[in-house]
Amino acid sequence: MFHTVPNEASRRILLVEDDAHIAELLAMHLREEHYDVVHCDHGGDALRRLQQEDWDALVLDLMLPGVSGLDICRQARERNRYLPIVIISARASETHRILGLELGADDYLAKPFSVLELVARVKALFRRVDALAREARIDAGVLECHDVAIDPVARQASLRGQPLDLPPREFDLLHFFVRHPDQVFSRMQLLDAVWGHNHEGYEHTVNTHINRLRSRIEDDPAQPARILTVWGSGYRFASQQGSGA
Repeated sequence: MFHTVPNEASRRILLVEDDAHIAELLAMHLREEHYDVVHCDHGGDALRRLQQEDWDALVLDLMLPGVSGLDICRQARERNRYLPIVIISARASETHRILGLELGADDYLAKPFSVLELVARVKALFRRVDALAREARIDAGVLECHDVAIDPVARQASLRGQPLDLPPREFDLLHFFVRHPDQVFSRMQLLDAVWGHNHEGYEHTVNTHINRLRSRIEDDPAQPARILTVWGSGYRFASQQGSGA
């Protein structure tokens, strides 16, 4: 679940990068923003620290000695607490970017990239975390729509009273839909609202998460009754059975 929002100076960032020069440069700029940055250059060490300590963000290279960055990303997403993740990688292909995002990363920067852009992306993710925490407090109590119940503070969801085991991003997506029933949202609008950005080329990951969410909450995912596709426009969450596509 979301913890109490920390102040900027107390936020801890785990930086996992095996290139010493890049790591030093990134750590310097992040520390200038008053973040507490801890650097690991080995995947196994990074995974151990990730599991044993609390972090507010993860900046993660993919090509690491020991445990790969994708494996670290996957295991980070299995934690109950949502952790913002930015992947930084020399693998610049669209395939690798989509794979990273579908495994749960919030953002993906291909090397070489602007260090200032990386810092800006991290700050944007923290603003998104703060906004989600504020929304959870505003929405305190259980939201219900079309047999789905959401407790935004406890970060728990259920369907017809049966608990749903949702990864953090799917929970956020379902929470957003339930908060805005019958409204149509484009993929770019969903990226902005749920992922905290609307970068071109990331729309595919919205489709993937919606398909996964449908597999969890629809009686027949091939004929969805809750998350409906509005052709040419985007998606909407139907507030009741039979409200149409």
